[in-house]
Amino acid sequence: MNARLRHLSRRTALMGERAPTFYDDPLIAVRAEGVWIYDEAGRKHLDAYNNVPHVGHSHPAVTEAVHQQLRRLNVHSRYVSPVVLDYLERLLALFDDPIEQAALTASGSEANDLALRMAMVATGRTGIIALDAAYHGNTALTAAVSPRRTPVGGYPANVRLVPSPDNLNPLGGKPEAQPEAFAEGVRTAIRDLEAAGHGCAAMILCPIFANEGLQSQPPGFLDAAAKALQDADALLICDEVQAGFGRTGTHMWGHRAIGVAPDIVTLGKPMGNGWPIAGVVTSREVMEAFQREHRHFSTFAATPPAAAAGTAVLDVMEREDLMGNARRTGHHLRARLAALPHESIAQVRAAGLFVGVDLVRDGMNAGTIAREVVEGCRRRGVLIGRGGRDDHILKIRPPMPFNSGNADFVAAALDEALTEAGA
Repeated sequence: MNARLRHLSRRTALMGERAPTFYDDPLIAVRAEGVWIYDEAGRKHLDAYNNVPHVGHSHPAVTEAVHQQLRRLNVHSRYVSPVVLDYLERLLALFDDPIEQAALTASGSEANDLALRMAMVATGRTGIIALDAAYHGNTALTAAVSPRRTPVGGYPANVRLVPSPDNLNPLGGKPEAQPEAFAEGVRTAIRDLEAAGHGCAAMILCPIFANEGLQSQPPGFLDAAAKALQDADALLICDEVQAGFGRTGTHMWGHRAIGVAPDIVTLGKPMGNGWPIAGVVTSREVMEAFQREHRHFSTFAATPPAAAAGTAVLDVMEREDLMGNARRTGHHLRARLAALPHESIAQVRAAGLFVGVDLVRDGMNAGTIAREVVEGCRRRGVLIGRGGRDDHILKIRPPMPFNSGNADFVAAALDEALTEAGA
């Protein structure tokens, strides 16, 4: 048995036969640097999917900051650390009023779970609205608002799912009708929750609709839906795990790009470049309402090394102008992909360095083709993913240092993979 098969056999024995992997031919990763991941044979793969290494895999500034802080101090979050306080001051300065306080967690799932509980306590209600193709985490509470995977025990009675926006098949039948049609779905969900005795505590969504297939919308799209929530004294939670930290290329946060002011914002994956740090930011009013009745802490959150990683990420973003790079490279990547001569490409959308490619065959969402294309790109040394309601949308979301040459490499691999798939 060669080394590769031995690794795969060990994984099955240790983690179970159905433990998920990316790709039918799993990648055995041994090191990574910048936008490249190297496998056990030394072959390099262009990472066009992972938003965790936000400023690039193994960025020396981040690894050194964490290394030095680990040598100096690593304590539980209930000790007071100036390093953590310095980071929070800098992070909160990136938000608009009334957001001014934060609670750190160790994962985006934990952050979304905490945000939902905050909303329930602050409003005195339990009803939650989410989108029907969303993903917000894998705790019991967040799984209940993540319909891409049916939660254990089914959906609880206090959750209502509303139709996600769709740029190919817009709600209301045409693009200009979609904002009001979406808002009417929210109003209907609010009325239903009130009639059932739950009331509406909050709606949670990703402001660029990432897992829905990057159904990004223009500024003002959420205005009517946000007004419906305000009229019901319910809160808006924006999950910025995928949209935040400059990913859109135009704004630090996705909610700014769409022009909405959330009551609670959650943060995750890119925050520490791979070090486990995430969080919830909100108003003083919401935080005080929650803390009057509950106490939150997380053993591995709000530690000095986590804050060191977070600070280093912000430093690198500023020093290397990564938000500007996301705008420039994202524009180039979208143009290259939109020019590919394949009938199955129905639409190419981009929000900075986040691109969604709709694949359709015979008027139907082409999830099977998308799977073949993802695998074909993998064989050509390019790592991408897929999303959308039918997993028919290619999802390209690379580390932020991605450059135009990397984008050209993706376009060439995707062209070949689409041809191979007969698409």
